[in-house]
Amino acid sequence: MSYALCCLSLRGCFGGSSNYGGNLSNRRDQNGSEGNREPILLDTNYMGHEVVIVKNGIRLCGNGGTIATEPINQNKAYWEIKLQQTGVWGVGLGTRNADLNSAPGGADKDSWVLCNDGSLRHDKKTIGKITGVPGETISDGDILGMTYDHEELKFYVNNVLVEPAMTGIRGTVYPILFVDEGAILDLCVERLHYSPPSGFDRIMLEQSLL
Repeated sequence: MSYALCCLSLRGCFGGSSNYGGNLSNRRDQNGSEGNREPILLDTNYMGHEVVIVKNGIRLCGNGGTIATEPINQNKAYWEIKLQQTGVWGVGLGTRNADLNSAPGGADKDSWVLCNDGSLRHDKKTIGKITGVPGETISDGDILGMTYDHEELKFYVNNVLVEPAMTGIRGTVYPILFVDEGAILDLCVERLHYSPPSGFDRIMLEQSLL
């Protein structure tokens, strides 16, 4: 990434609204922390060498990836990513062993991602391409929803299901995000823009499942 592009990306990284603000009048704004619940954020202990995490731990900028602080513990989980600024990006699931220095992800056996070009990547291979995207392209401000039931990882664009789903996911997996070439992504777990699909709930902390 060029110096000029890097500077522009970082300026955008600290600006703009996050999922903790703004007018969500036409979307569901779900309050996050319940009682003493710890928020689920981006994990600064597992991130690429050239990424930056800001906005109280929910925004990813730079070049590379990171995972969330909590794995998918429950049977049916839903979470969202807000595309603050487009570029090269990838979102999906990954283990703690995933390569977090190579955007848009899917470069090894430990990450399963939807990329900015609509491709589904895993283990250095494109295993599919989504169809049914509203407006045909994914743009700034769009909300990328994901559900996982330990069988299928499904993707939603602005609350519209797109196909196909990803399968064959193994191990303890976490929400994973990758950015490059100016892309900026926000992790939305504590405040969702849309209601989870029937039977799904936002990601829960492990102790809350006991």
